[in-house]
Amino acid sequence: MAAQLEAVLAREIDVLFVTNHNTLDGYRQILEYQANHAKFQKITIYPAEEVTIDTGGHVLAYGIHKTIRPGMTLGETLDEIKRQGAVSCAAHPFAVSNGIREKALLCDMIESFNSNNVDRFSNIVASKFAHDNSMPEVAGSDSHVLTTLGKCINTVEAEENSLDSVLEAMLHRKVKMACREYASHDELYEHAYYIIQSSRELLLRHALERHSRFYWVVKWALDSYLGDYKSPMWRSVAAFSLYLTKRVSEKVNMKGHSPHVFTNRQWVKLIKMSLLP
Repeated sequence: MAAQLEAVLAREIDVLFVTNHNTLDGYRQILEYQANHAKFQKITIYPAEEVTIDTGGHVLAYGIHKTIRPGMTLGETLDEIKRQGAVSCAAHPFAVSNGIREKALLCDMIESFNSNNVDRFSNIVASKFAHDNSMPEVAGSDSHVLTTLGKCINTVEAEENSLDSVLEAMLHRKVKMACREYASHDELYEHAYYIIQSSRELLLRHALERHSRFYWVVKWALDSYLGDYKSPMWRSVAAFSLYLTKRVSEKVNMKGHSPHVFTNRQWVKLIKMSLLP
């Protein structure tokens, strides 16, 4: 917690929404740590959550007071956000695998810039969509590693620094993107390591249940990667994966290919699409 809050101070951020995936635990933990360290008292920390809906898409819920259960439909999720008096935002809506695309229009706001969308096409389309539909825009650091915290900063013109006032200002378009920076390739690789490390048991269970013949191959690959993800072999795999992601994003977001390959997680088709001219 100390390192994260030190980074917040270094970036001169005075208000912070903590948006862990499908939980408010991170918010509660950082609030508890802050309460015991006077150095960080001037930082205002507000609750939020990045909710995974039934399609795998992500919706940000700013200002909730109770965890929103993942796996609900978009409509159910938005209803619960509204019931809690919070503000909804479509997270990285045109990202390769976990955006809600045009359904972002149902949210209060749209994240039109995401630091991890280094394919850039996802952000270009999101920005155009926001402008075409006159939606309030925010930028998101989507930070899972320390060095990306504060890559994006938004300013909110609230009457006072209170949660209700900040949410009211967000709903009334009094929010502007003040800083937008892309994550570096090294930061993306570190991000991927964090995600895979935290998902190891889930991935192994999925392999055992769905692809039992390849379980030991998957286990070897995971353990090899987690043991030395900076090795030349795994860096090459990561770089190639990033290249394929950019190719798929360009074809779907810029050249009119069907986005259903994202929704249905048709990975074989995604790989073929990325490799073909």
